[in-house]
Amino acid sequence: MITKYFNKHTDAKPLVVFRIFFGVMMFISMVRFWVNGWVDKLYIKPTFFFSYYGFEWIKPIGNYTYLIFIICALASIFVAIGFKYRIAIIIFFLSFTYIELMDKTTYLNHYYFVSVLSFLLIFLPANARFSVDSFLNKKQYNQIPRWTIDSLKLLVSIVYFYAGLAKLNSDWLLRAMPLKIWLPSKYDLPLIGNNLMQQDWFYYAMSWGGAIYDLMIPFLLLFRKTRFFAFILVLFFHIFTRVLFPIGMFPYIMIVSSLLFFDATIHTKIIHWIKKITFITVTKFEEVKKYQYTNSVKKITTSVVIIFFMVQLLFPWRYLLYPGELFWTEEGYRFSWRVMLMEKAGAANFKIVDSVSNSSFYVQNSDFLTSFQEKQMSFQPDFILEYAHYLGDHFASQGHQNIEVYVDSYVALNGRMSQPYINSTVDLYKVKTSIFHKDWIVPFTSDIKIKGL
Repeated sequence: MITKYFNKHTDAKPLVVFRIFFGVMMFISMVRFWVNGWVDKLYIKPTFFFSYYGFEWIKPIGNYTYLIFIICALASIFVAIGFKYRIAIIIFFLSFTYIELMDKTTYLNHYYFVSVLSFLLIFLPANARFSVDSFLNKKQYNQIPRWTIDSLKLLVSIVYFYAGLAKLNSDWLLRAMPLKIWLPSKYDLPLIGNNLMQQDWFYYAMSWGGAIYDLMIPFLLLFRKTRFFAFILVLFFHIFTRVLFPIGMFPYIMIVSSLLFFDATIHTKIIHWIKKITFITVTKFEEVKKYQYTNSVKKITTSVVIIFFMVQLLFPWRYLLYPGELFWTEEGYRFSWRVMLMEKAGAANFKIVDSVSNSSFYVQNSDFLTSFQEKQMSFQPDFILEYAHYLGDHFASQGHQNIEVYVDSYVALNGRMSQPYINSTVDLYKVKTSIFHKDWIVPFTSDIKIKGL
């Protein structure tokens, strides 16, 4: 049965359209970073960068960081037009992921989505037709293996469904948090700012509606009878959230991704429209009925894709391996499609102690961190630990001896009163970074019922 499925073919146009739009959006995203000055602000001006575990070697490279963005932008153009596609998408994946890993401070779910999506695209024949590659080869394919498009549908469905599961917690459903904190600040929105955005019932409606939307939209898109209605919901949901929150290109990526669920007739019209606005005229060349992977390539490709999805399905559940409240410890929180689920605010004061003389002094965080870095560091334990080690190393290099690093830390979660966050008696300079539970986090004194994902 599995073999039979992997031998099925379908029209290539949905994948082609997705390739074009994805490449264009990624190019805009790179240009957007440059134009807004974010490359300089986020990756050049800071003197310290927070690293992901296992990727400590990935850092910005000074002014040459601009070169990474240029390479990524050029690769995205090549992806869009389908020129040297396989090389282009590999370069895009590597450069974009490098950018994502340079500083943990800038972590966003949609950056992670772009990375995993571009990795998957490496193994798909997105240049099968309507590409520079097909033009140069004088050959294009009418059909591609069905699983190639289904794999993208599955990835999109995982993002939605897991985001919905993550919303099944009492803070989101029973307290309407954190929307009850965020939405009142949108008072300046035309028509709805001074009425809907100030109504308690609206916060609950948005919370429940968001959870139901995420859980149901993959299934609504899957079936022909509900597909158009689902697409209208996708448009409304993502445009509305884009108006409310600064979430970059993510809404547009998800809107384009939803087009994958439509049949080829829609994508034929889109390709015709692209030809019309770009004045592209395609000369006749060989039409090949089906794109076929060679047996060896097919075996490797399908194996990689299957393993890829096993990881995507299982990795978000790793939080179950850790004790304590997930929203508090954030152990297993990232890379799990938990999108805008909590509002945390913290304050962290670091004390450098000479263990022999017992003399001490407090650190001015702004001397080492940007305001954005300091904000993110103040309520995330792995940030706090890494920063403590950086401070210890820094002052050791300045001639200080017998260094110990302690932190007085307080965090407020989803509108609750702040409480101690890190055990202030633990010398963080002696604590090693690891993937294991951080027992120096002060336990959460409240309770978030209905754990969700």
